[in-house]
Amino acid sequence: MTFAVAADPGTAVAARVRGLCKVFGATVAVEDVDLDIPDGAVLGMLGPNGSGKTTLIRLLLGLTRPSAGTAELLNHPMPTGAAVVLPHVGALVEGPGFHPFLSGRENLRRVAATEPLLPTRAIPAAVDAALERVGLGNAADRRFRGYSLGMKQRLGLAGALLLPRRLVILDEPTNGLDPAGTRDVRRIIAELHAGGATVVVSSHLLTEVEATCTHVAVLQSGSLIAEGELRRLLDADATGLVVTTPDTDLAVATLRAAGLDAYRDDADEPGVVVPAGDAPGVIALLVRAGVAVHEARRGRPRLEELFARLTETAT
Repeated sequence: MTFAVAADPGTAVAARVRGLCKVFGATVAVEDVDLDIPDGAVLGMLGPNGSGKTTLIRLLLGLTRPSAGTAELLNHPMPTGAAVVLPHVGALVEGPGFHPFLSGRENLRRVAATEPLLPTRAIPAAVDAALERVGLGNAADRRFRGYSLGMKQRLGLAGALLLPRRLVILDEPTNGLDPAGTRDVRRIIAELHAGGATVVVSSHLLTEVEATCTHVAVLQSGSLIAEGELRRLLDADATGLVVTTPDTDLAVATLRAAGLDAYRDDADEPGVVVPAGDAPGVIALLVRAGVAVHEARRGRPRLEELFARLTETAT
């Protein structure tokens, strides 16, 4: 069963798959996946190694044919609509592949020459802008074979950003990047989102997904086990009550004396967590005891906690 939060009816979608399956010999890589990616969303595609994330991305891009089911990208069936759709799509899948003896700039110019929507006269400026955007301006004329893994990843990202895209698909874009590079990717995703593009990001960095994505899709063993708007998924899994107060010791003692389980939680700011209990009653009890209650809210899990719970349950 898929843990899902329904999208608002009538929401436009950038991609849609129905009953999608892909089998390699005796291996089922993707099994009966139904998924809508809302137009303008930033969707984090999550799952353990071997869960089917990259295969699903390849099916969306028409790089492999499904064994069953259908995939649509920008309202065109794939892979038959690839020639119409792909000029509007930027993608980095399974790491970049470039000529090792050419410089980063020369490699990117060759990629740019294949872009049907990029006029020849605009190629030099587009290449320079993309290189600067990913932080490779100073290394643009070095040979690709001398690039570090992170620099190679940046060049692949530059190829996806040569011109404005309606959809950008990034498979593990932070692979090999240092913290500064990871921040650059976060900035670029935010810029794309602000510009109206739809972004799909496959990543193992759950903190980055939580910081950048509006929606998530969680895969396990080829099956979709959770999907929807990130905020709603986290809210739907919310339990208990978190009370922000400087009087944590008094709050814990008061609640435990009343027979309620409670413990300190100073991760963000001083407070207590009450796993179960009537919220108005808990607050009234604390106020009567002289506890300064600054804020009370439902306990909302981090994405890492939700992901672990979902994948453990589906195992």
